[in-house]
Amino acid sequence: MDKVLLADDLEICRILNGMWQVAGGHGQIETDAAILDMEKYQDAGFTTWDLADIYGPAESLIGEFRKKINPEKKFQALTKFVPNPGPMSNSIVTYHIDQSLQKMNIDCIDLLQFHWWDYNDSSYLDALEVLSKLQKENKIKHLGLTNFDTERVKIMKEHGYNIVSNQVQYSILDQRPDKLMAPFFAKHEIKILSYGTLLGGFFSEKYLGADEPHRGGLSTSSLQKYKNMIDVWGGWQLFQELLYVLNEISQKHNCSIANVATRFVLDKPQVAGAIIGARLGIVEHREDNSKVFDVKLDEQDTTMIDDVTSKSNDLFDVIGDCGGEYR
Repeated sequence: MDKVLLADDLEICRILNGMWQVAGGHGQIETDAAILDMEKYQDAGFTTWDLADIYGPAESLIGEFRKKINPEKKFQALTKFVPNPGPMSNSIVTYHIDQSLQKMNIDCIDLLQFHWWDYNDSSYLDALEVLSKLQKENKIKHLGLTNFDTERVKIMKEHGYNIVSNQVQYSILDQRPDKLMAPFFAKHEIKILSYGTLLGGFFSEKYLGADEPHRGGLSTSSLQKYKNMIDVWGGWQLFQELLYVLNEISQKHNCSIANVATRFVLDKPQVAGAIIGARLGIVEHREDNSKVFDVKLDEQDTTMIDDVTSKSNDLFDVIGDCGGEYR
């Protein structure tokens, strides 16, 4: 299992288990079954969890998991702070972080990833000031971001904040980070954690040669979200052309389409890890995900992919920098 240092004292698995799927919209999650599944992920070497204070019971599941697992089995839980815009006083920020600590049954958060909805409200800098104070108090080990654009990260660096990562959408379909973010991050030693890498499941054999799905047939929030992205990118016909190419590459490497899509993003220089959703107790792809680490894409593979993606709309021009789809 490939691992990487996200910071000097924080090693993570390069495939992270995403817990957005426990928040609703991806099937009913049963606590005991979910925790049993989490133990299977741990035993398979998938020891890094991506969660958030707004992901329903995600933090509480981590807390229960921590109680039941052997203390010698280490895992990393990277949570998020996603406040509503408005004043960010010391008491407000501290309250939310203390709530996360309590739910997760820990004294210090490995990585606190901060998200902000409205750039017109500069209170995000006030929140960062408090988060940095809590970091000095050993309630937070490292500070990261979620869906901030390059311009705002520059402002944070100018204010002296130490940011180790930014979680953004990054896939074969959506390569916006290449434009501004990755070059800037390379200079400042900031890593990217990617999500949407499998387009919620669209990057799979299931959709190869399939008719364009109707909205009513998209059974999860992820599929609905990323069908919108496919439409903006270039539409279903061009996406089918891409799937056929990915299928050809996957057969060459004796792996799945999902493996090729994940490997493509993991090979990007600033990407530390890819977050793949875990529908705990419902479906699992641990065995297939583990094959990613055996896949080595060559120049011919990337050229074939580039030949298709070059026909698409430029999502940077359409949406803007990373996170623009949320603002």
